[in-house]
Amino acid sequence: MPHPLVAPKRRALAATLIAGLFLAGACSSPAPTPPTPTSTPTTPAAPGSGAETAPTKLITVPDVSGMNHQQAQDAMQAAGLYHLREVDGKGLGRMMVVDSNWRQTGQSPAAGTQVTPDAVITLTAVKDTDK
Repeated sequence: MPHPLVAPKRRALAATLIAGLFLAGACSSPAPTPPTPTSTPTTPAAPGSGAETAPTKLITVPDVSGMNHQQAQDAMQAAGLYHLREVDGKGLGRMMVVDSNWRQTGQSPAAGTQVTPDAVITLTAVKDTDK
């Protein structure tokens, strides 16, 4: 028969490992295939320079205001934006562990802004239980 403290220690270790995996992103669901962004022309290279510039691909930032944080992330990724930064809207530095328990209160850049696919999008949210 195992020692009575072994089971709680194992549960604590398992919980710590799972939390570490989530923080490292190892347990997140795979990113969906990004859609093809809209292309806009760029200024062509000077004639005879031998360098042609490719058009810059721009994506319109979706409006995620009022969505729960998980839906906001899904909307950004569906648009082709994967560099997402999370900010606690109360300024307490809390981590958004259960994304569906947080509500979007802000985003930067603003909805409707045209950005490149590598742009960092900041999503600001407060916990549903915040007053």
